[in-house]
Amino acid sequence: MSFRGRRIIEALRDVSFDVAAGEFVSLLGPSGCGKSTVLSLVAGLRAPTSGKVLCDGQSVRAPVTSAGMVFQKPVLLEWRSALGNVLLSADAHGMDRAVAEQRARALLASVGLAGFEHAYPRELSGGMQQRAAICRALIHEPTRLLMDEPFAALDAITRDQLSVDLGRLFLERRPSVLFVTHSIPEAVFLSDKVIVMTNRPGTVDRIVNIDLPRPRSLHVRQTPRFGGFVEEILELFVAAGLLREEGGGVRAGDAAA
Repeated sequence: MSFRGRRIIEALRDVSFDVAAGEFVSLLGPSGCGKSTVLSLVAGLRAPTSGKVLCDGQSVRAPVTSAGMVFQKPVLLEWRSALGNVLLSADAHGMDRAVAEQRARALLASVGLAGFEHAYPRELSGGMQQRAAICRALIHEPTRLLMDEPFAALDAITRDQLSVDLGRLFLERRPSVLFVTHSIPEAVFLSDKVIVMTNRPGTVDRIVNIDLPRPRSLHVRQTPRFGGFVEEILELFVAAGLLREEGGGVRAGDAAA
């Protein structure tokens, strides 16, 4: 993928990978490496300069409306309640209203928003708004879920809780997930495999398979196996010169952000 302006900027080069049905895949790399651009290509919001994107064997040539999308910001409509925002996607997909409302209430309850169905975005915290946004993306039961750094703006405790919530929702519904993040521990905690990208022009440095049992609690982060995956990915960044520490190496604990 290249962008043309005063000069040509090559954003992505020879990026190739597969996301299997029911697989959680994270894109991990430095800022500006093209992670969000990959997501835009998969969603059909952009067309690649060369090459192609395939979904169920068919070339993606237009926005993939059947997929669920979660953005960096919740982008809730201020004049709609939490329930109304979740139902917005149901309305767009022509779902039966009664069925959709029952499903929306169940989704909101599953992420801790029972009792807040009629609250407006200004009455919700950032974490609560993002929970509603995730519910909106899941209301039509998509087989594919695209997530662009959905937890980046949240505090650490809320981010941890939403990671656990997302892991549970993933096991219950098993969509194919493509998740963009800058956090190595977050990618390891959530994923079946992590695609590590290089600096711009972004390409695939390595695909790391995360062999950790599900469901995963936050305690898994204290295990040697979890730490081993974090260390493996961290070393890729160190080898590429993307992480460094004066006077010595970089420890796995330094890669929390």
